[in-house]
Amino acid sequence: MKRALSLALLAALALAPARAEPENQVILRIVASPARASDGCFAVLRSGRVIFYFTQFQSGVEDYSPAQVDEIHSDDGGDTWSRPRVVVPNTAGQNVSSASLLRLADGRLAFFYERKNSTLDLHPLMCVSADEGATWSEPRPLFQAPGYFVLNNDRVIQTRRGRLIAPVAYHRTLRPRPGGYEAIDLRGIVIWYLSDDCGLTWREADTWWGLPVAGRDGLQEPGAVELADGSLFSWARTDVGAQYGFRSVDGGATWSAPEPTRLATPCSPAAIKRLPGSADLLAVYNDHSGRFPYPHDTGTYQGRSPLVAAISADGGRTWPAPRAIETDLATNFCYPSFLVVGDHVLLAYLAAGSGSTHSFELRLRRIGLSWFPPPR
Repeated sequence: MKRALSLALLAALALAPARAEPENQVILRIVASPARASDGCFAVLRSGRVIFYFTQFQSGVEDYSPAQVDEIHSDDGGDTWSRPRVVVPNTAGQNVSSASLLRLADGRLAFFYERKNSTLDLHPLMCVSADEGATWSEPRPLFQAPGYFVLNNDRVIQTRRGRLIAPVAYHRTLRPRPGGYEAIDLRGIVIWYLSDDCGLTWREADTWWGLPVAGRDGLQEPGAVELADGSLFSWARTDVGAQYGFRSVDGGATWSAPEPTRLATPCSPAAIKRLPGSADLLAVYNDHSGRFPYPHDTGTYQGRSPLVAAISADGGRTWPAPRAIETDLATNFCYPSFLVVGDHVLLAYLAAGSGSTHSFELRLRRIGLSWFPPPR
């Protein structure tokens, strides 16, 4: 019944009209009213097919509403997309969500997602596929520790030495009872989980960090990227005006203390990856630096506009010349993920109307690499 409902909600799946700017256009909108489709991840199969896994809420729009993981794919670089199919049905107490896809060094595909049973029980799981995602192994938890562990979409990486790194935000339990978010401390701490055997076993990094200044939300929804010199850069959202960053020079075993980065943002996640064949980093995030108009009411995870892109040529220390992707100040743009395919970037993100709008749609956009501002 839940699967049928999900497909019915996706009846609005349709190609969006082309924009005037040919190098930057919305190619697909997934509207799942009155539910929500969001937080996805791309991967390319050996055949050239692009797959996109995303969270499809079955009813409701809250983070604890029922949801499953669905898939769509494109065989023409993103011009057209398939109808959705269910990859992971909702077998959790609340939902399954937040897909990460990764091509492992041994050639297999890895698939990570979250299983949420309650606001006291959220854990990341891992599956692998030797047949390009046609079938997946039984999901295995990365670790057995009880608690609430957030692994965002499109977050797991593998370093050139083969180490898997899963950056996770841990939220401690406040009260030993299920229910709303009063059961956990919103002030997250960052833990990096490491695996040197392609995900068979995991261990914590030697260091973990909390936010070193007063804040409501601590360090949340972290990510990580390997730089051209082999060092690592990690980041996490905060409610104190910026993404906070960490660095590691020993493969993620230890991390420097968190410091504010030049990415001035509301409490909203950023997506950062290294461009293929380059030392440059590409970031997609909500810019509140003042270089663009932005909403000043950012309470309760609002104010996630504008959505911009910037490139860093110095390992994430500076992000000159950002360029706006979305500028509607009445809409929250969040949970971006992207993939470079040829000379284009495929970008996905949630567009959630605020105020009286209350609309939710997952947008897929194709942007030419030449559109992005070069660092200078």
